[in-house]
Amino acid sequence: MLQLLKPIAFIDLETTGVNLANDRIVEIAMVKLMPDGTRINKRKLLNPQIPIPKEASDIHGITNEMVKDAPTFKQSGNEIKQFIEGCDLGGYNSNRFDIPILVEEFLRAGLEVDLTTRRMVDVQHVFYSMEPRTLTAAYKFYCNKELVDAHSAEADILATVEVLESQMDRYKQLGNTVDSILSVIGEEKIVDYARRFGYDDKGREIFNFGKFKGRPVEDVLKSEPQYYDWMMKGDFPLHTKLKLTEILNRALLKNN
Repeated sequence: MLQLLKPIAFIDLETTGVNLANDRIVEIAMVKLMPDGTRINKRKLLNPQIPIPKEASDIHGITNEMVKDAPTFKQSGNEIKQFIEGCDLGGYNSNRFDIPILVEEFLRAGLEVDLTTRRMVDVQHVFYSMEPRTLTAAYKFYCNKELVDAHSAEADILATVEVLESQMDRYKQLGNTVDSILSVIGEEKIVDYARRFGYDDKGREIFNFGKFKGRPVEDVLKSEPQYYDWMMKGDFPLHTKLKLTEILNRALLKNN
């Protein structure tokens, strides 16, 4: 069993699509593991306020009709924020999808949620480090069970927790704490959740895309100040724009 000093909330989302900047949550399921071993489950359908494409409904089974009377994220945001308050976070591909999408929704709703001090255990990362597969295959491999209702947020996140527990049993080197797991699989240092920025070997934020890829963000904003305006007006996630503004403000303070 995972030994915890603080709660960890595992999160799975079903969405209107996979675009971090534009798509919305239609279902959220969370399992909070407490240090005393108890679990608290929460699941909600959400009205994304934009149409759910048929191709998305075909995957997760959630239709526009099913969410038309559901609360919006803005109406449910405080409840979700309180549920994960003081928790580390976990999920399956959560570092690259679920958490970035969730952060976008919080920002869109005007809710301040600081995740910079949270430890993040991505079970897919553990799995890919040990046995590269999909969640369905992971569930079969580690738990010897068939994943019923795959792409149901609740079924997926319950399976994810079970997979992590089986991974700890199989790979003793992982230990049974959040710290010990991350010490084995590594912990990515993140600037923005969409990974438009990264860090160089000197710890400076650099661009991960475009014509300035590999160059320090501060240097580019100093020499090409119009690039800031272009990005702020562009189709980038809110969290990316937030971090860009933080870098710019920090640079301005240095120069004053």
